[in-house]
Amino acid sequence: MGSRLRQYMYDNGPLILDGGLATQLEAQGCHIQGDPLWNARLLHTNPQAIRDAHYRFLLSGADVISTATYQASITGFINHLDLSSEGARELLMSGVRLAKETVERFVSDSPAEQRYSLVAGSVGPYGAFLHDGSEYTGAYAKEMTTETLKVWHRPQIDCLAAAGVDLIAFETIPSIKEAEALLELLKEFPNSKAWLSFSCKDGRCISDGNPFTDAVQIANRSRQLVAVGVNCCSPAIVEPLLDSARHLLGPDMSWVVYPNSGEEWDNEATGLSSFDFCPVFQRVLSEALLCPVGGCCRVSPTHIAELKQQLKGSCTSPATPLRPV
Repeated sequence: MGSRLRQYMYDNGPLILDGGLATQLEAQGCHIQGDPLWNARLLHTNPQAIRDAHYRFLLSGADVISTATYQASITGFINHLDLSSEGARELLMSGVRLAKETVERFVSDSPAEQRYSLVAGSVGPYGAFLHDGSEYTGAYAKEMTTETLKVWHRPQIDCLAAAGVDLIAFETIPSIKEAEALLELLKEFPNSKAWLSFSCKDGRCISDGNPFTDAVQIANRSRQLVAVGVNCCSPAIVEPLLDSARHLLGPDMSWVVYPNSGEEWDNEATGLSSFDFCPVFQRVLSEALLCPVGGCCRVSPTHIAELKQQLKGSCTSPATPLRPV
């Protein structure tokens, strides 16, 4: 798969990621907000809704879709769904199966499409399990050891790897300590590749206050990472973050960037203000920096279709390819 992925990047420019899976599921009528399992509950209660959401993103042009496992954990499934440990493990693995089945269906339905799509296994931070917003502060990491964080994450990564995910997406990681724990843990799965994406507080620092430059340097140490970057942040801070660390990006490493839509709450209008999502990538990701890009919260299949049209049409030189996976 590695050579095929590398050739795709050379021939077609950036890999287009999907957008907000929960955003699409809510558009389909599912209730996500406030649920301690987030969209992972639907693996148990409505797997067809997840298939439908994946399919919408594939139709929009996504080259990579992420599993509905960001807030999934063995402990969470046991606590909130009253499953056995084995049942919880099987449910988590089903997230990969649903995504792969959807890719196969899409390929079957679209024989003229000369492209393939990868499945990224979503692994959120420990703070996502806490369900208190701490994935945007990383405060919990101060009270945890690297080994404790590895013990927490090991079952999720083991399930995703066992289910045959194409690569692992460590995403919305708020702290250096948790990033180090994940990269140490990744070594236990030598056949797995991953990207590492941070939540950030501003245009200079990740959420725990450490410089984004430090995060990139840590990522460069891993031979299993294919990309490092940011997600679930305002598009406005993407450019300064990448600029701050551009000189540190390893020769075999790509950026991965998938911010939120950029909408903000308008108190006067009592609603979300609009934001033109796509031009952010036109300004930031050019020439060799064209890399895996997509969206996070409130980024819909329509956004992804627009992003693909603009980026593919404006790509005038090959992207920096992902390291073979």
